[in-house]
Amino acid sequence: MVNLGQSSFRRILLSRILLLSVPVLLVGEYVTYRKARSTLLETARQNLTESAVRKAETIEQWAKSLKSNLIGASESSMLQSVDPKDYQKFIAQLGQRLPAQVDCLQLTNLQTNQVIASTCGQQPIQSLPAKFWPPVQQQQTLLDDKSVYISLSLPHQRQGKANDQNVALAAEDFPGAGKEGSERQASLVLSAPVYIRQGNSLQLSYALSLQSALPVQTSAPKGSLAGYTVAIDQDGTILAHPNINRVGRNIDAEADADRLKSIVRRAIAGGQAFLHLFSFERNGVELLAGYAAIPSPLTKQENSKWIILAVSRLDYALSGLEEIQQVLFNLIVGLVAASIIATLYLSRDLARPLEKLRDYALNVDTEAPPAVPQNFKIREFNQLSEALNSMVEGLRSRAKALEIKTKEAEVKTKEAQVATEEAQVANRLKDEFLGNISHELRTPLNGIIGLIQLVRDDFCDSRDEEMEYLQQAHDSSKKLLNIIDDILDIAKIEAGIFAIDFKVVDITQVLQEAIDSQTLKIEEKGLKLSWLKPDDKIIVRADPEKLKQVFVHVLSNAVKFTKSGSISISVRLESRKKSASLNGSAESTTGQGGQRDWVVVTIKDTGKGIAPEQQQKLFQPFVMVDGSRTRTEGGNGLGLAISLRIMESMSGSVTLDSAGENQGTAVMISLPVYHQSSFYFDSHDLVTENGNVKSL
Repeated sequence: MVNLGQSSFRRILLSRILLLSVPVLLVGEYVTYRKARSTLLETARQNLTESAVRKAETIEQWAKSLKSNLIGASESSMLQSVDPKDYQKFIAQLGQRLPAQVDCLQLTNLQTNQVIASTCGQQPIQSLPAKFWPPVQQQQTLLDDKSVYISLSLPHQRQGKANDQNVALAAEDFPGAGKEGSERQASLVLSAPVYIRQGNSLQLSYALSLQSALPVQTSAPKGSLAGYTVAIDQDGTILAHPNINRVGRNIDAEADADRLKSIVRRAIAGGQAFLHLFSFERNGVELLAGYAAIPSPLTKQENSKWIILAVSRLDYALSGLEEIQQVLFNLIVGLVAASIIATLYLSRDLARPLEKLRDYALNVDTEAPPAVPQNFKIREFNQLSEALNSMVEGLRSRAKALEIKTKEAEVKTKEAQVATEEAQVANRLKDEFLGNISHELRTPLNGIIGLIQLVRDDFCDSRDEEMEYLQQAHDSSKKLLNIIDDILDIAKIEAGIFAIDFKVVDITQVLQEAIDSQTLKIEEKGLKLSWLKPDDKIIVRADPEKLKQVFVHVLSNAVKFTKSGSISISVRLESRKKSASLNGSAESTTGQGGQRDWVVVTIKDTGKGIAPEQQQKLFQPFVMVDGSRTRTEGGNGLGLAISLRIMESMSGSVTLDSAGENQGTAVMISLPVYHQSSFYFDSHDLVTENGNVKSL
């Protein structure tokens, strides 16, 4: 190893640290600066887009408010009762009650076309159309938006200093931006008819007109992210701008015409976004513009739009970036200085002792390890040297013991791996169950809450609709109760406290009740049900409610997983070898050679079927073929597990058979036939009221 002099090592260490730290610091500063700039820019874009939407909504509500106020004023009963001489006083009072943005209010005699009352002089603010309103108003007919005649009034172009050149965004560059009155922006002029009762009819006598300038924001101060307002109609005419000399011009005359046309096209198509403008105000000034569209107040045509822009200078939107840039510069200078100082100290006091200890550590594993370095000028390095030597000796002595323990650990690792895999399977089943059951519980619960809230908040149009919502809530609550009952049943079964109330019942009657409960669902899905109830009763000893629960579980699964086709149900008797006693009670029917009669109910569907390797898993709790929450069918994976436990507790069985996916499924439910079955007698006198058999 080459031994470097102390001064040379310092230079190398200093240069290396600086070569690494300075570029990293500069790159970090640049990345931070770009990130801050992009964040501020994205914030400005979002705020300008939202500001454009708010401005558009404000203008749209303003237009609607003008229409409704004008209609209400024109239908005022005071116009019927006020003497024509007092119309000026009435118009003055009406002007005070209307919103502040109304600039002028006039009442015009339609017979003479003379203004008879006005708040802004006798010059007409609008040329009224001939025959726009019917001369006689029908009885009980109220005016609507179609009765209002609307036109657009553009301000007069200013002469002198103001010309067609682009302007900056500062307030002093917007002539007329702070002025009030109709000259500041484009105005809407609305007129509504006034019908005066003459005899038994309402005759068209006057027109009530009002003028109101567009409510726009005409300034965009530095740091503001709301932007100033620009309004453009779909033909490209500028309707509102801080510089009133721009109002009335077409965007074709603008330097940034292509981008402005792009904004108009996107806004008409329903877009709400932003765009950069480079020459809309003054060359060299980049702008950000958020935009949104509203229906044009001038026409009822669906494709007629006004485009509202919220515009701000880019440097105004990024005004906070200058402070961030200064902070980053000061930070980088301080960090570079600190790196140089730290490097000098490290190279002098730390580098050389560390090199010696490093060389020792690199060669300690050789056949002839060197002696540990000692006699350093720094006490801590001497202590480190002694500790390193002791550690090496200890590691050598422990290496052999570690090798033995490693082999033992490998054996334990394999055992732990097996246990881990089993735990993972159990944990996955638990997670699937929790996810599925929370979804299954939440769905009906949300439905109940929503439907009851609709009824509570009186959103129903009729009593029938209210009862329909309550019925849907009732159905959802029943579904929720069934899910909870399934969970409680499996919990009781696992805890060994699941009670069975044995009675002598007709299995065909129980099966018929289960079929009746599912008939509506079968009809709703358009499935064909094939079921012929036997003429004779088949008596079994079982819990009728639990037996019905099993039938309902199997039938609901058949309906759920069958999109089209049929469901067939059959009942047959078969003989099996006699085994343990039946339910701890009376003997079942026994044939020749120790045979026992069993009743087998088969429920077969033409649904999606089950792969053979998945069939036995379905009888385990919480297991489903598709346990994901994106599956198309609901369920909690408890139905077949509960059914199997119930049937086993009644000395019966449940088996499943399917040829594979999309080939249907058949479920066989079996119970021993009770020896007093109606296959052998047909008397109701042997069965008590509670379902038990009388002793003979």
